[in-house]
Amino acid sequence: MRAWTFPGQGSQRKGMGAELFDRFPDEVAVADDVLGLSVRELCLEDPRRGLADTRWAQPAIFVVNALAHRALADSEPAPDYLAGHSLGEYNALLAAGCFDFATGLRLVRRRAELMAEAVGGGMAALVGLDPDEVTAVLRRSGLDDRVEIANENSATQVVVSGDAEAVVAVRRAVRELPGARCLPLNVSGAFHSRHMAEAARRFGDHLAGVEFRDPVVPVIANATAEPYPAGGVARLLARQVDSRVLWRRSMRELVRRGVTEVREVGGTTVLDPFWRSALEEGAITGTTTGDAGTRGNGAALGGGADWNEAHGNDRLVAATLPGRPRVSGAAGLAGMSGLPGVADPPDVLGVPGSLACDTDPGAAALGSARFRSEFGVRYAYLAGSMFRGISSVELVSRMGAAGLMGYFGSGGLGLAEVERAVRRLAGTPGLPFGVNLLHDLTDPAGEEALVDVLLRNDVRFVEAAAFTAVTPAVVRFRFSGAHRRPDGTPVAVRRVLAKVSRPEVAAAFMAPPPADLLRGLVDRGALTRAEADVARRLPVAGEVCAEADSGGHTDGAVAFTLVPSLVRARDRAVAEHGYPDGVHLGASGGLGAPEAVAAAFVLGADFVVTGSVNQCSPEAGTSDTVKDLLSTLDVQDTAYAPAGDLFELGSKVQVVRKGTLFAARANRLYQLYRQHAGLEELDPRTRAALERDHFRAPLDEVWARTRRHYLDTGRAHQVERAERDPKHRMALVFKAYFARTSRLAAAGDEAERVNFQVHCGPAIGAFNRFVAGTPLQDWRARHVELIAERLMAGAARVLRERRAAPTDAAPRPVEEYQ
Repeated sequence: MRAWTFPGQGSQRKGMGAELFDRFPDEVAVADDVLGLSVRELCLEDPRRGLADTRWAQPAIFVVNALAHRALADSEPAPDYLAGHSLGEYNALLAAGCFDFATGLRLVRRRAELMAEAVGGGMAALVGLDPDEVTAVLRRSGLDDRVEIANENSATQVVVSGDAEAVVAVRRAVRELPGARCLPLNVSGAFHSRHMAEAARRFGDHLAGVEFRDPVVPVIANATAEPYPAGGVARLLARQVDSRVLWRRSMRELVRRGVTEVREVGGTTVLDPFWRSALEEGAITGTTTGDAGTRGNGAALGGGADWNEAHGNDRLVAATLPGRPRVSGAAGLAGMSGLPGVADPPDVLGVPGSLACDTDPGAAALGSARFRSEFGVRYAYLAGSMFRGISSVELVSRMGAAGLMGYFGSGGLGLAEVERAVRRLAGTPGLPFGVNLLHDLTDPAGEEALVDVLLRNDVRFVEAAAFTAVTPAVVRFRFSGAHRRPDGTPVAVRRVLAKVSRPEVAAAFMAPPPADLLRGLVDRGALTRAEADVARRLPVAGEVCAEADSGGHTDGAVAFTLVPSLVRARDRAVAEHGYPDGVHLGASGGLGAPEAVAAAFVLGADFVVTGSVNQCSPEAGTSDTVKDLLSTLDVQDTAYAPAGDLFELGSKVQVVRKGTLFAARANRLYQLYRQHAGLEELDPRTRAALERDHFRAPLDEVWARTRRHYLDTGRAHQVERAERDPKHRMALVFKAYFARTSRLAAAGDEAERVNFQVHCGPAIGAFNRFVAGTPLQDWRARHVELIAERLMAGAARVLRERRAAPTDAAPRPVEEYQ
């Protein structure tokens, strides 16, 4: 059975409905007449920021939803059920024939006027708590007479509404709870609460003069989570204004009635996570029917909860185990954009949101349920950072808007550029994101300065990469703000994910900080004594990721040996130190096909981190020329080259080999550096070749530019050392080649294609083979959340099929996992 749903306020975005206005001119003319303005101009140009005003946002959303429904109804049969979130319920009733378009728009306009007049209240979204837990928090805090639940969106997202000062107090109370987050909503009133009683009364009087027809298709009501009864439209619409939106119960009711497919109408996906959450709950509790039941979490790996528990696979199917279901915390954040007063995050940044692909409920059961809850994501999946902003603001924003999370690639960027990016990300309410903290042995002051930026902007998540040891900067970030709960439990409010490829480095991050390092931080005032006391009882990194043969910095480790070794090391560290929340162990490198992702979870990973596959997406911050090249790679088309930032140490990065000479030329530079004491020792033939092929300029000119760069960026000590030490000057000049080749690739300079430096692992070749012959063969369709969906859904199906099939069964066609 099928249902269509309609989003409410918060789904508005500039440019919405662009493809619909010319198609339905009659409805557009009616809307212009009812509203007294051009609805096309309001939606496409938003000249006076009307979409940020409740009075105009609600009618605009209603119009676009209605036109989108007309377009869908022209090509598909009617659904079995309809539902709409808050304002969206008017579109559901319109689709069910309860009133005509003009009547519905007049009702919405009056509703919006009354809601806009109700000022003085506030609202907040609570993520990671179910309605019963929120009720307990309100009662325990003595706020239940001033604040109430306004929206039950999913098992892990609830919106509260009430007195503005009391809502602030709720935020303080929730801040102390593990795995919970509280996000204020930019609204003027306490919608869907008792504070709206007068508006509901006045709206009820207005509805009394309107003639309604009974729905011809069942519509699930927000106020009851049951179908509208005969003659009940006016009564329930008036009640909706000051009643709780029972969306979670509505979705569960659809599941109970046998609905297996839900289509969100209006060009958004803000309600999708809530539907998936309901499916997860149904799969966990066994309440799903029909196909939804067979695709539930319990079947995702081919065995029930008892089988998985007996075999120790709690990290694989934590959601299937007995007890109250804790579905992914983020059915939460993805749907945050569907809340009143919160714009859709990707559209805030000019990136259209879409999750237009098949999903598999079993994907949400892979990995650690605790990890999903604490990170506020619907999958145990992260998009790792990529150098020089290739993991761009747009990429990270799009992941966050889809209920997932990515790390901004700060490596190689100036502090001002990083801070601008962080402020853009932090300016989107409810958006989960992290930032890369790249280790640089040659510039510890730069590492400290980056941490200053992150703390100044209250960044909560970092990905620590290329570290060979724990440093003061990473410890300062991790434990700034650390405290104890009233019961004495130590709490770190910031999370460090350490990407490592060596067991000894992993062990250092899984242990508390060294005592002498903590003393030094306290002595210089970088941490308080209370923060240091907490640090002695927690690991430096709450998440450690085994980095196998990845793009960028790599030791070329093998996942099949590294992941199990680090799982055992993690288990020993947790047992030794007695950490209250343990340590999550992740896997990265080589994850370009569902089979590889499935293998990572079987090896014991709590979560996975992708990298190279995301570089070939529309959101990645590199050139179309590079993306065209990446989309042609096979698994053998990469090579190893020196790392520019750690050039003197001989550290390696994995880069694209096909179509470029960068790897060969970079290795040549390192050989020359090892063989000579300075540029002066280079013979004329070698010097001429470098100037022609590598730098396109005389080496003396390259040094002059490099010298200016270091002086301009506050690193005069590097220049002073270079002028004393010819070998150091040689290193700085050679490192300028690495900076140049990264810029050439990012700019897509075809004339310099042979010098492109593109960090990439063989995972991209595996992904290209996986999506060959599908719409994602074209990188322009490979939006980062679709890559995540395909890999995670495919992994769930692989595991389910492998578990269910006899050992001698023929393999499934790969197309079944696409």
